[in-house]
Amino acid sequence: MSDGTVLDLVRSDLRAFAGYSSARSSALVGDVWLNANESAWANPADAQGIARRYPEPQPEALRARLAALYGCSADQLLIGRGSDEAIDLLVRALCEPGRDAVLVTPPVFGMYAVCARLQNAPLLEVPLRDAGAALEADIDAIIAAALAGNAKLVFLCTPSNPAGSTISLDDIERVARALQGRALVVVDEAYGEYAEQASATSLLAHRDNVAVLRTLSKAHALAAARIGSLIAAPALIQTLRRCQAPYPVPAPCTALALAALEPAALEVTASRVAQIKAERGRLAAALQQAPGVVLVYPSQGNYLLVRFNDAQAAFDALLAAGVVVRDQRAAPQLHDALRITVGSPEENDRVLQVLSARRAAA
Repeated sequence: MSDGTVLDLVRSDLRAFAGYSSARSSALVGDVWLNANESAWANPADAQGIARRYPEPQPEALRARLAALYGCSADQLLIGRGSDEAIDLLVRALCEPGRDAVLVTPPVFGMYAVCARLQNAPLLEVPLRDAGAALEADIDAIIAAALAGNAKLVFLCTPSNPAGSTISLDDIERVARALQGRALVVVDEAYGEYAEQASATSLLAHRDNVAVLRTLSKAHALAAARIGSLIAAPALIQTLRRCQAPYPVPAPCTALALAALEPAALEVTASRVAQIKAERGRLAAALQQAPGVVLVYPSQGNYLLVRFNDAQAAFDALLAAGVVVRDQRAAPQLHDALRITVGSPEENDRVLQVLSARRAAA
């Protein structure tokens, strides 16, 4: 397949798949709703009765608000349970088990590989290139491996988790152009609010084989609400919606997300993102001077990947002080690394105090 539309990438048996037609999928109007076998009364714990009815499958108000936030049209956006659901939907809808491959760039977010395994999709790995002071995506190797390995999905995480590095829009477009008609390039921007570069949504206007993942879990502080978005060509969004569970967005989560996207709340979020960026720089500079630290990678996310001469000792010291960080030593190339989320100034000070105290103890 060298040409064609993005729908040509969908499994042939799913292109005309109708999916499940739920009680909320039609535009019926009435004031006595007896079509979904719901309770006639609210639960005593739900005084307002907001949970008695099944929710909108794709809440239109939230969809419009998210589209405005991410600079796309509503018909380009699918809401799901965090980014995880969108990743799973893409793998299931595009990859024929045992044939169509998923390409990832380790060390990277593990759900891409998990979803590939569950679909029995071959996994292609193109490790990040160690450039000394950074771990970077090897664009030429990604293109070559995707073409040779029959990749149907290519996941590009930018900023990369846990490396913190970004992939330029020019490089993302180069991958998409090389794989047009053969693979969908999925740009995971879970940490996009903390990065300096523009979103890859700007590429969708002329590259229908690009999709973008966004989430309210990180910068917007709604991890427990599980609101994620997939932004892609409208035809692909419609197809994935038919493959999605009937009611993916709980009504209380929708209400919380809408409140979080009001102008006043967005102003607070923007100020906190700015503070995290400043703290990221402060923490990185201080950590580089801490005893036992070998390297602090530059990061465009809200975390820092740090190499230690004794990562176990650093992990144990932090844990003993009540500070939990992410042990990355099982990931490829990261046998001596921990990932530290950039927290509040007070939390970051605690990290620095613990690691500095190791010098005095030594």
